[in-house]
Amino acid sequence: MPSVATTDMSIVSLILHASLPVQLIMVLLIVASIASWTIIFSKYSAIKQALRRTSQFENDFWSGGDLATLHQSISTRRTEHGALARIFDAGMTEFLKARRSQPTGEASHQLDGARRAMRASFQREMDGLESNLNFLASTGSVSPYVGLLGTVWGIMQAFLGLANVQQATLSAVAPGIAEALIATAIGLFAAIPAVVAYNRYTHDIDRLSIRFESFVDEFLNILQRQAR
Repeated sequence: MPSVATTDMSIVSLILHASLPVQLIMVLLIVASIASWTIIFSKYSAIKQALRRTSQFENDFWSGGDLATLHQSISTRRTEHGALARIFDAGMTEFLKARRSQPTGEASHQLDGARRAMRASFQREMDGLESNLNFLASTGSVSPYVGLLGTVWGIMQAFLGLANVQQATLSAVAPGIAEALIATAIGLFAAIPAVVAYNRYTHDIDRLSIRFESFVDEFLNILQRQAR
């Protein structure tokens, strides 16, 4: 009985036997996927910590305690407090400087420095929270097309290989098409988590931004009453 030749169609074998351009595209996508997952986990931890510390500071701020005491506790350990606490510290520090330098000055002059300081601190905190999100957006939008490029190249090479065989059969092109399609699969594997994470983190950061801006406005009203 004649033996039937079988072709190893496992994913690992298909990747190892893919053409060099397709392999390079696969490696690029795998590296992008690893980088995306690294950012996803680190950003998840950072946003979770920011939400927790923001809620904690809001509770401390609105508990009715002395603002000077709260400011002193934050200014001595700024790195241990959250973004909103640092925004408060920037505004309160600038306000106190203005009052010491111009104790009889107009309230608007005292508030202008605090407003600018809090806006600058707000922007720094938002830049930190939004860092690396562009990489997730780029990975989510570009990876499928990079994978498709590898698929097109692999399929093209599979059909060009038919010129060297006397009889064109499905079994002759199946391995080449299968290994080419893996590039698209890897591209989707890199893109889908990046898109989901980007949308989720953008939503969470937008919510934090609204809370920060609301606090700045409310805190300025409190400072305005004190300046009077």
